[in-house]
Amino acid sequence: STLFPYTTLFRSVGLMIAIATSVLSLNLGVSMQAPASSRAAVPLMQATGLKQAPHGGTLINLFTEDKDGAKAGVAKTIELTDRQSCDVQLLCNGGFSPLTGFMSEEEYDSVVDNMRLPNNLIFGLPVVMDTDDASISEGDKVLLSYKGCDMAVMTVSSKWSPDKPKECLQCYETASIEHPGVRMVAMERGKTYIGGELAGIDTPTRDFPCETPEEVRSKLPEGVDVVAFQCRNPVHRAHYELFTRALDAPNVGDDAVVLVHPTCGPTQEDDIPGDVRHKTYEVLIEETKDTPSGLRTRWAYLPYSMHMAGPREAIQHMMIRKNFGCTHFIIGRDMAGSKSSVDGEDFYGAFEAQDLAKAKADELLVKPVPSLNLVSTKEAGYVVAEEAKDRKSVV
Repeated sequence: STLFPYTTLFRSVGLMIAIATSVLSLNLGVSMQAPASSRAAVPLMQATGLKQAPHGGTLINLFTEDKDGAKAGVAKTIELTDRQSCDVQLLCNGGFSPLTGFMSEEEYDSVVDNMRLPNNLIFGLPVVMDTDDASISEGDKVLLSYKGCDMAVMTVSSKWSPDKPKECLQCYETASIEHPGVRMVAMERGKTYIGGELAGIDTPTRDFPCETPEEVRSKLPEGVDVVAFQCRNPVHRAHYELFTRALDAPNVGDDAVVLVHPTCGPTQEDDIPGDVRHKTYEVLIEETKDTPSGLRTRWAYLPYSMHMAGPREAIQHMMIRKNFGCTHFIIGRDMAGSKSSVDGEDFYGAFEAQDLAKAKADELLVKPVPSLNLVSTKEAGYVVAEEAKDRKSVV
């Protein structure tokens, strides 16, 4: 078992006590209604000739040319964690469009309660900046720095103490610190959240190159379906068979391409590091680039921090890939699921994420493509498990 510092453990215990006292009165159903007010979007980059428009209609780009001007008047500096740096990068490059900064308290409450922004636009999980610096106040300009790279300046417009037990129950469907997302909220995040607009300054050099939504969109063919494949693990042959065969799914149009778009940011504790995962994809790109399937495949890497939030995270991934130009999203069994670190039991049902994705597909304008259950056989190579069973093939 993992041993935590005493202060971290006490913070976690405090969270669990608060959960116990608040859970009795918390309605765990997810309402899909929300107030009509909204933060104004910044109309910076419009959709191209691709079939898919960005989420909310506008692809956001928060990077400023006046870097010195953006830094003028900065009062504080926050050294970002790996997770926070991924959020800042996706906010600045438009991966989290239509957001123009970290969520305000109103936006946070709306997403936690309703899985929607205050303007009723669906949004899977809150995107928040946390801190333990009590001196940060509304109106402050805060420099967000990561390993020597000044990524952005945040103008703080909202500061609050979040109801973390409620956040965990609503977003992860559990309050147990056996869940990696709950552990992250309880043990990694500071006690205070701050929200506000960002001015993007620079992007860190990562072990894996991360193209912006605009850059990925520029290399996608216009007028055809784009099927996204998300993975947080090293790629292997079954993955390859899965995402290339997805192009033949009945709800995917002719001449479609697949965008292989793995997350290479932090995940859960026992996952293989992102730089190692990246190398497996680079090998596969080289091996398949001249094959018929390889010619219909595009590749990119996503600086995203996994929450392991199951159904809600499926919605988040679909929304992000929509911003990258995708019309379809491959979704497998137990998408973004996790198991208890104590007894190994799954936190979500095998098809909960698929069911929610199907229910919200028309609203998101992203069609889910259920992944095939493929097995390798000696007689016929990779076939669906049902076919192998009928043939009584040797697996």
